[in-house]
Amino acid sequence: MLVVLTERAEAQFTRLPITIKTRVEGIFARLREWPEVSGAKAMRGDLAGYYRIRTGDWRVLFRVEGDVIVVRIEHRKEVYND
Repeated sequence: MLVVLTERAEAQFTRLPITIKTRVEGIFARLREWPEVSGAKAMRGDLAGYYRIRTGDWRVLFRVEGDVIVVRIEHRKEVYND
C-alpha cells in the first residue's frame, strides 16, 4: 500500500527532531502493510474515520482511502486540537 503525506503532514515531518523523524519513518514502513498494522487505534467523535499510531509522545494521524493518507504528525498535546 502507498503511504501519502498531505502538505501539512509533510511540513510537520520536515520539522521533526531527527530521532523522532527516524521513528516516524518506521511507522510509515509499517503502514505500507495496512491493515496488518499493530498499534493503530480508530478515532471517535469529530475524528471518526481516522486512525492514529503513537510513538512516544508523538502521534501519526491518518485515514485510509485506497492508500494511507497521513494528515498530521504532531506531539500528543497538539494533535487532537483543531
